Amino acid sequence: MDPFDAGAGGILRQPKAVWATAGASVVAFMGIGLVDPILPSIAKGLDASAGQVSLLFTSYFLITALAMLVTGFVSSRIGGRKTLLLGLAFVVVFAGLAGTSDTVGQLVGYRAGWGLGNALFVSTALAVIVGAAAGGSAAAILLYESALGLGMACGPLLGALLGDASWRYPFFGTAFLMAIGFLCITVFLKEQPKPARKTSLLDPIKALGHGGLASAAVSAFFYNYTFFTVLAFTPFVLNMTPYKSGAVFFAWGVLLAVFSVLVAPRMQRRFGSLKVLGGSLVLLAADVLVLGYGNHTAAIVCTILSGAFIGVNNTVYTELALGVSDAPRPVASAGYNFVRWFAAAAAPYFAPKIEEWTDVHIPFVVAAVTALLGAVVVVVRRRALTLPHSRLRSSGGTPIAEELEPKHAREDSVTVFAN
Repeated sequence: MDPFDAGAGGILRQPKAVWATAGASVVAFMGIGLVDPILPSIAKGLDASAGQVSLLFTSYFLITALAMLVTGFVSSRIGGRKTLLLGLAFVVVFAGLAGTSDTVGQLVGYRAGWGLGNALFVSTALAVIVGAAAGGSAAAILLYESALGLGMACGPLLGALLGDASWRYPFFGTAFLMAIGFLCITVFLKEQPKPARKTSLLDPIKALGHGGLASAAVSAFFYNYTFFTVLAFTPFVLNMTPYKSGAVFFAWGVLLAVFSVLVAPRMQRRFGSLKVLGGSLVLLAADVLVLGYGNHTAAIVCTILSGAFIGVNNTVYTELALGVSDAPRPVASAGYNFVRWFAAAAAPYFAPKIEEWTDVHIPFVVAAVTALLGAVVVVVRRRALTLPHSRLRSSGGTPIAEELEPKHAREDSVTVFAN
């Protein structure tokens, strides 16, 4: 069945609960790139250095990584709906407080609280969408990926539009939109059955004992360092007004969405997941090298173009994490995300430091190397990433139809965080 089919079960014919959760997911993903266009403005407004402001990403994703050990534990005990609302409440409070910050230290601290709320919400959103959607998991996952891409595209645009007046306004705007999402989920989403098995805090760590899942996590760790060097460090290199920077990252986000939802699945069917992933990582490495050493126009073009490679990588990594091991999906995903988000926390911190120690080009050299290391892991561990019991078709990486999945995989909720 075509998930884009407007008939019953297609992506366009979903219950209000699904649309409410997907809409809130868009805003949640917007929060990741929201600060991109206003990073220089925040640095100027709070009299902070690029390295200090980059901690907005570091605190956010460090808490996100640690929260991966907690989200499954919480949602398996209080249920998906309450976990979503708890996460949204955290985001509303801490995004609003972020807009009132007087020092960069306060802002970094509030972003950490925001990261906890976003982790609780986004890690549960796909599970809720899959559980409430009509037409099975294919349409639900596609809708979730669409929300991810739309949010990543619109975040920088919203940050630019509101941030042109004041760097504080994007934070207040996010709090307002998430409050609307809170009300929509309260009204439209009914509580879903809790998983039959409660998740312990150590289950995600134990799941990483599987060679295939550990390989996917390590490769994604290196890739995420590259990804967030582009996202967090490039705005300082471009040194543009919020409007212009927002336009660049909006185009970047559009490519990310298109390649994640439309292009990557077709490439996987034709060439296979691992070939697509390895090739995309190599092309991303080349792209960030040109970004670092080219002129200003080349840097703009390569920043936008990187969205295409990032979109492809996000889709393939998500499928590998969910399908390569025999662990329940929420447990496997939590372990995978626990590892990879540490790189998202590290890159925004180390990229400005590396520039201080060397020059502006070297952070992109390091980012290119980490992308290549991600590809090396895929090549060296390709057999572990295509085990016979994988829930992915080894020929193309397409998720196995719902009716062919193991029974426990259908009963467990799906836990995925923003790629």
